[in-house]
Parts: sequence; C-alpha cells; structure tokens
Amino acid sequence: MQFTAKQISEFINGTVEGDQNATVKELSKIESGEAGSLCFLSNPKYESYLYASNASIVIVSQDFVPAQKVSSTLIRVADPYSAFSILLEKYNAAVNQLTSQSGIEQPSFIHSSAKIGKNVFIAAFAYISENVEIGDNSKIMSHVSIGQDSVIGSNCTLYPGVKIYNKSIIGDRVMIHSNTVIGSDGFGFAPQPDGTYSKIAQIGNVVIEDDVEIGANTTIDRATMGSTFIRKGVKLDNLIQIAHNVDVGEHSVVAAQTGISGSTKLGEKSVIGGQVGIAGHLSLAKGTQIGAQAGINFNTTEENKQWHGSPAQPLRDWMRASVIFKQLPAIVKRVAILEAAKGELNKTIEKENSTAKQ
Repeated sequence: MQFTAKQISEFINGTVEGDQNATVKELSKIESGEAGSLCFLSNPKYESYLYASNASIVIVSQDFVPAQKVSSTLIRVADPYSAFSILLEKYNAAVNQLTSQSGIEQPSFIHSSAKIGKNVFIAAFAYISENVEIGDNSKIMSHVSIGQDSVIGSNCTLYPGVKIYNKSIIGDRVMIHSNTVIGSDGFGFAPQPDGTYSKIAQIGNVVIEDDVEIGANTTIDRATMGSTFIRKGVKLDNLIQIAHNVDVGEHSVVAAQTGISGSTKLGEKSVIGGQVGIAGHLSLAKGTQIGAQAGINFNTTEENKQWHGSPAQPLRDWMRASVIFKQLPAIVKRVAILEAAKGELNKTIEKENSTAKQ
C-alpha cells in the first residue's frame, strides 16, 4: 500500500511542506527512516535524526522551526504524536482487513446455549461455556476460555490464553491481551481464633465497559459482592493487579506492575505510573497523577494533582525532599566534622578550667 503526502495530510488535517506527491509504503521510527517510509518528530531530543533522515515524509508540529536543511517532505500538524497514532491505527486496520478471520475453527467447544453474533471468529481450542453471548465481529483466539453467563460485546478481541470467569460482562471494542485473567477470586480470607484463615466466597463479577484495552498477564478480581468496574476508555498495561470491588474511572491510564487494593475508587482521567501501590478502601480524585513506585495509603480530594514518593506526597514537596536526600552524605560529613571540633573544644575548655583551678 502506498500513500502520497497529500493523502496523508487529508487523513490527519495537516499541511504539506515540500513534495505533495512524495509516497510512502511503511511507517518507521525517525532514527531509522529510509526512503519510502513515514516518520514523526514529537520529542525535541530526536530532532538531530531529522537532518540525517532518508525518510520520504516526516510529521512535525505546526510551530517547528528546523535548525538545518531538511530533505524530507514535512507535514505540519497540531500534535505529531496523536497524528502518527491515527496513521498507525489506519495502517493496522488495513492490514487486519486484508488478513481478517471469521468462522469457527476446530477443535473448539461452544456450548449449545451460547449465542454467537455475526462475523465472529473463534479459533481452535477455544472454550465457550453455557449461556455465553458474543457480539458481532469479535475475535476469540486460541486457548481462550469464557465462563458461563458471560457477555462479550461487539468488535472485541481476546488474544490467546485469556481467561474470562463466570458472569463477566465486557462491552464493545474491548481488547484483552494474552494470558490476562478476568474475574478470578478476590483476596478475601477471615482470620480464625486458631490463627488460620477461612476463605470468603467471592460471588460478584467484573464489568468492563466500552473501548477498554487490557495488557498481557493482568489480573482483575471479581467483587466479593456487586461488581469490580473498569470504566469506559480505560487503558491498562501488562502485569497489573486490580483487586475485588475496585472501580477504575473512565479514561484512566495505569502502567505496568501497579497494584490497586480492594474497594478503592480511582477517579476518572487518572494517570498511574509503573509499580505504584494503592491501598484499599480509598477514594482518589478525578485526574489524580501518581509517579512511578509511589505508595498511596490515603484519600485524595484535590483534582488533577500529582503525587510522588512512598508514602506519597505532593510533587513539589517530593522534589524538595529529593534535593535534601542528595545532600545527606555531605550533611553527615559536616556533622561529623562539627562533632569532632566540638570534642576538641571541650577538651581545651576542660584543660583551661583545670589549669585555672590550680
């Protein structure tokens, strides 16, 4: 597939600067752009690659001023990163259309009570239990297991090895990557007088709303009672643990290795960095931003606020504290010098006092 600079600019509402008939057939990083490829420049750290690039077309911001001569045709847009993302999506859709799959492969198991929509693809070794509903145009890959009474919406993709427990509800246009588990038991155990633990039955479910994407090897526990919610537009990375009765607000983003404990409510449009730990039964405000490896054990009420550190603190306080942390070795050394000087001074004073008494 080939596209001209003019065609691409129409896709992304850009302005061509250079040869409108320049053509590309592939997308690439700006560091490795070759003739026939399309790249984008968003981060100023990569600007130097632009001047040496052989890419036919490069997407740049509207206000970008090149410091050197550029041989590539430029397409100027408001946001190069978002524009390139649109092109990636179009490219991916075109490729998938060429290699689209439909029908039911064998061997696979589909219970007679299951309701399968139009143009659904079910790969070999998939297991579809009783009373499951799968919407139109969804793709169920190999070794996916869908428990009884679960609902999968339209235009969903469940990659190999995904496990959906009973009564889970998944909306439209949801993508779940390999080996993710939806609806496993919540971590509930009651301590007993003899020091042992008795398991608390988890009878709720998981509800995943429309336009959610979930990375590989993520686990989302079903509620003890009621539902664990992943709201509309949420994006979850790989290797995330979301506990029972958690409610992740709309259009929030959570990075890898984050753990959210039971019954915590994450406000909409929140951004959570990698390896963040969030304690249970908390409520975090809309737009909360948490830096990587932070620990949250308190409610937040101020919207769109940044938190860093463990235990977490406001960003400005954390930055000030970080400066002090770096100075601690020098401070310790100075204190040691002062303590030694104080000791010598005390000895001198004691000697002078002794001499005066004589």
